[in-house]
Amino acid sequence: MDLRKLKTLIDLVAESDIAELEVTEGEGKVRIVKSSAMPQNQVVMMQQPQHQQMMPAAAPVAAAPVTAAPVVPDGHIVKSPMVGTFYRSSAPGAAPFADIGKSVNVGDTLCIIEAMKLLNEIESDFSGTVKQILVENGQPVEYGQPLFVIG
Repeated sequence: MDLRKLKTLIDLVAESDIAELEVTEGEGKVRIVKSSAMPQNQVVMMQQPQHQQMMPAAAPVAAAPVTAAPVVPDGHIVKSPMVGTFYRSSAPGAAPFADIGKSVNVGDTLCIIEAMKLLNEIESDFSGTVKQILVENGQPVEYGQPLFVIG
Protein backbone atom coordinates (compact mmCIF):
# COMPACT_ATOMS: atom_id res chain seq x y z
CA MET A 1 0.00 0.00 0.00
CA ASP A 2 1.48 3.34 -0.97
CA LEU A 3 1.80 6.41 1.21
CA ARG A 4 -0.96 8.35 -0.60
CA LYS A 5 -3.49 5.65 0.28
CA LEU A 6 -2.24 5.61 3.87
CA LYS A 7 -2.55 9.39 4.12
CA THR A 8 -6.09 9.22 2.71
CA LEU A 9 -7.05 6.52 5.23
CA ILE A 10 -5.53 8.48 8.12
CA ASP A 11 -7.43 11.61 7.07
CA LEU A 12 -10.66 9.58 6.78
CA VAL A 13 -10.30 8.26 10.33
CA ALA A 14 -9.29 11.67 11.70
CA GLU A 15 -12.28 13.47 10.17
CA SER A 16 -14.92 10.88 11.06
CA ASP A 17 -16.37 9.24 14.15
CA ILE A 18 -14.57 6.00 13.29
CA ALA A 19 -12.43 4.82 16.21
CA GLU A 20 -10.60 2.04 14.37
CA LEU A 21 -10.06 1.02 10.75
CA GLU A 22 -8.35 -2.12 9.48
CA VAL A 23 -7.58 -2.66 5.78
CA THR A 24 -5.97 -5.73 4.20
CA GLU A 25 -4.52 -5.39 0.72
CA GLY A 26 -2.57 -8.32 -0.70
CA GLU A 27 -0.04 -9.40 1.92
CA GLY A 28 -0.09 -6.02 3.69
CA LYS A 29 -2.37 -5.16 6.56
CA VAL A 30 -2.95 -1.66 7.96
CA ARG A 31 -4.71 -0.85 11.21
CA ILE A 32 -5.45 2.77 12.16
CA VAL A 33 -6.66 3.46 15.69
CA LYS A 34 -7.90 6.85 16.85
CA SER A 35 -7.02 7.48 20.48
CA SER A 36 -8.65 10.30 22.43
CA ALA A 37 -5.74 10.39 24.92
CA MET A 38 -3.17 11.07 22.21
CA PRO A 39 -3.27 13.94 19.71
CA GLN A 40 -2.15 11.62 16.89
CA ASN A 41 -3.34 8.55 15.03
CA GLN A 42 -1.24 5.43 14.95
CA VAL A 43 -0.65 3.37 11.86
CA VAL A 44 0.74 -0.11 12.18
CA MET A 45 1.69 -1.82 8.93
CA MET A 46 2.33 -5.56 9.01
CA GLN A 47 3.43 -7.95 6.29
CA GLN A 48 3.10 -11.71 6.39
CA PRO A 49 6.79 -12.72 5.89
CA GLN A 50 8.18 -10.09 8.24
CA HIS A 51 6.46 -8.16 11.00
CA GLN A 52 7.46 -4.56 10.45
CA GLN A 53 5.81 -1.66 12.21
CA MET A 54 5.60 1.86 10.90
CA MET A 55 3.97 4.59 12.95
CA PRO A 56 3.82 7.86 11.03
CA ALA A 57 2.22 10.73 12.90
CA ALA A 58 -0.83 12.29 11.28
CA ALA A 59 -0.55 15.41 13.43
CA PRO A 60 2.41 17.07 15.13
CA VAL A 61 3.22 15.51 18.46
CA ALA A 62 2.57 17.80 21.40
CA ALA A 63 5.40 18.10 23.89
CA ALA A 64 4.72 16.30 27.16
CA PRO A 65 4.56 18.57 30.20
CA VAL A 66 7.64 18.42 32.37
CA THR A 67 6.95 17.16 35.88
CA ALA A 68 9.31 17.23 38.81
CA ALA A 69 10.46 13.86 40.10
CA PRO A 70 9.36 13.10 43.67
CA VAL A 71 12.02 13.74 46.27
CA VAL A 72 13.06 10.56 48.08
CA PRO A 73 14.74 11.03 51.48
CA ASP A 74 18.14 9.54 52.23
CA GLY A 75 18.19 5.92 53.31
CA HIS A 76 18.00 2.41 51.93
CA ILE A 77 15.28 2.04 49.29
CA VAL A 78 13.38 -1.25 49.14
CA LYS A 79 12.23 -1.81 45.56
CA SER A 80 9.50 -4.04 44.17
CA PRO A 81 10.89 -7.35 42.89
CA MET A 82 7.88 -7.85 40.61
CA VAL A 83 4.84 -6.33 38.92
CA GLY A 84 1.64 -6.63 40.93
CA THR A 85 -0.65 -4.98 43.48
CA PHE A 86 0.82 -3.59 46.72
CA TYR A 87 -0.84 -4.42 50.04
CA ARG A 88 0.38 -3.17 53.44
CA SER A 89 -1.39 -5.91 55.44
CA SER A 90 -2.33 -9.57 55.12
CA ALA A 91 -6.08 -8.86 55.03
CA PRO A 92 -8.40 -5.85 54.82
CA GLY A 93 -8.68 -4.34 58.30
CA ALA A 94 -5.59 -6.15 59.61
CA ALA A 95 -2.64 -4.24 61.06
CA PRO A 96 -0.05 -3.24 58.44
CA PHE A 97 3.25 -5.12 58.37
CA ALA A 98 5.28 -1.89 58.51
CA ASP A 99 4.47 1.69 59.54
CA ILE A 100 6.48 4.87 59.41
CA GLY A 101 8.75 4.96 62.46
CA LYS A 102 8.63 1.19 63.02
CA SER A 103 11.94 -0.62 63.48
CA VAL A 104 12.51 -3.51 61.06
CA ASN A 105 15.20 -6.19 60.79
CA VAL A 106 16.50 -8.13 57.81
CA GLY A 107 13.90 -10.76 56.92
CA ASP A 108 10.90 -8.92 58.44
CA THR A 109 7.86 -8.78 56.15
CA LEU A 110 7.21 -5.24 54.89
CA CYS A 111 4.24 -5.81 52.54
CA ILE A 112 2.55 -8.22 50.17
CA ILE A 113 2.54 -7.95 46.39
CA GLU A 114 -0.21 -9.87 44.64
CA ALA A 115 0.83 -11.15 41.23
CA MET A 116 -1.33 -13.52 39.18
CA LYS A 117 -3.50 -14.38 42.23
CA LEU A 118 -0.41 -15.31 44.28
CA LEU A 119 0.43 -13.35 47.45
CA ASN A 120 4.18 -12.71 47.72
CA GLU A 121 5.59 -11.46 51.02
CA ILE A 122 8.27 -8.82 50.50
CA GLU A 123 10.93 -8.99 53.20
CA SER A 124 13.31 -6.27 54.35
CA ASP A 125 16.87 -6.61 53.13
CA PHE A 126 18.07 -3.90 55.51
CA SER A 127 17.76 -3.26 59.26
CA GLY A 128 16.61 0.15 60.44
CA THR A 129 13.55 2.35 60.86
CA VAL A 130 10.88 2.80 58.19
CA LYS A 131 11.23 6.46 57.14
CA GLN A 132 8.71 6.55 54.32
CA ILE A 133 6.17 4.36 52.52
CA LEU A 134 6.16 5.38 48.87
CA VAL A 135 3.13 3.40 47.65
CA GLU A 136 -0.54 3.52 48.64
CA ASN A 137 -2.38 0.36 49.72
CA GLY A 138 -4.00 -1.39 46.74
CA GLN A 139 -1.92 0.51 44.17
CA PRO A 140 -0.35 -1.34 41.22
CA VAL A 141 3.46 -1.42 41.28
CA GLU A 142 6.09 -2.03 38.61
CA TYR A 143 9.30 -4.05 38.75
CA GLY A 144 12.01 -1.97 40.43
CA GLN A 145 9.59 0.67 41.75
CA PRO A 146 10.64 2.09 45.15
CA LEU A 147 8.31 0.92 47.94
CA PHE A 148 9.94 1.86 51.26
CA VAL A 149 12.75 4.04 52.58
CA ILE A 150 14.54 2.53 55.57
CA GLY A 151 17.08 4.57 57.52
